[in-house]
Amino acid sequence: MSDATAGILPRQEIRHLIEAGIIASDVPVTARQVQPASLDLRLGNVAHRIRASFLTGPNATVADKLGKLTLHSIDISRGAVLETGCVYLVPIEERLALPAGISATANPKSSTGRLDVFTRVITDSGRAFDTVPAGYHGPLYAEISPRTFPVLVRAGSTLSQIRFRRGEAGLDDRELLALHDREGIVFPGRPVVAGGLHLTVDLLGGHEPGGPIGYRAKRHTGVIDIDLKGGCDLYDFWEPVTTRGEASLILDPDEFYILASCEAVHVPPEVAAEMVPIDPLVGEFRVHYAGFFDPGFGHAAAGGSGSRAVLEVRSHEVPFIIDHGQVVGRLVYERMSARPDVLYGQDLGSNYQAQGLKLSKHFRA
Repeated sequence: MSDATAGILPRQEIRHLIEAGIIASDVPVTARQVQPASLDLRLGNVAHRIRASFLTGPNATVADKLGKLTLHSIDISRGAVLETGCVYLVPIEERLALPAGISATANPKSSTGRLDVFTRVITDSGRAFDTVPAGYHGPLYAEISPRTFPVLVRAGSTLSQIRFRRGEAGLDDRELLALHDREGIVFPGRPVVAGGLHLTVDLLGGHEPGGPIGYRAKRHTGVIDIDLKGGCDLYDFWEPVTTRGEASLILDPDEFYILASCEAVHVPPEVAAEMVPIDPLVGEFRVHYAGFFDPGFGHAAAGGSGSRAVLEVRSHEVPFIIDHGQVVGRLVYERMSARPDVLYGQDLGSNYQAQGLKLSKHFRA
């Protein structure tokens, strides 16, 4: 390893982990999987349809649970459809042998979250989803539950990302304000910081004057191929949401919306960021399933000039009104252990640099 600085490991250190066998796979890890501050995780050959989601808990393995919970297994080596309303467990190609000083956190990829595909990573002896403790040796599994659209996946499809962390990496509010003074992390104006950068929802269409303020997912649609860019017509899957005089929106229960933040955000090269769920005391809805923002997101040198955060929104149980400018989420920043040798938006096939209101890469206008 190049140095022992605390923080999120950049792509050059992730490559070192691969070379050292700390990240291993029977199918060699490809260069395309390695992002500025994360690694894309590939699905294996079999999807197990299971009765219910679960955590293994201490002293148990995923294999122990699968024997009791599997309804049937599907060969996805050449592709198979995962249906809405079902829960699947898929072994991940990559496995870990982490040293004592390195832990990891997983999250759905941006494109996964924008399709409302609920995805979490679990481990043997796991006590929490998407969390890999320091020193973990063992396999990884993806729990997948399409909520709105049926999706076609195959062995090698990437729905989740994983970040590796050495020591404490989080920036407190004072450090975050200092970062804004140096680099600018939000535009326009002064950031609102309390346990992270507060983001508000745009219901006036400031990102595209005269255009929609968001999209509401249709039901009973066709299948989306998770690996096919631009393969679906937008209007076969989405209804545009427009303003009608009032800058507010009623979120219908169990409907899925794509909205955007008022603010354009910036993740400078020396940090990474993650969208965290809103405090439930603020409103009974969930924003942003896909939480990782890589170094260089919205960075001018990487083709951005501040990029809006796309918000994946779902109300819980009851209708809920949100208003323009309402706080809907927090962006938590963490320091990198070193600057990545390539930033988000620089020759990595990045799909969401300099974005406004933007659906996933699967849709064409």
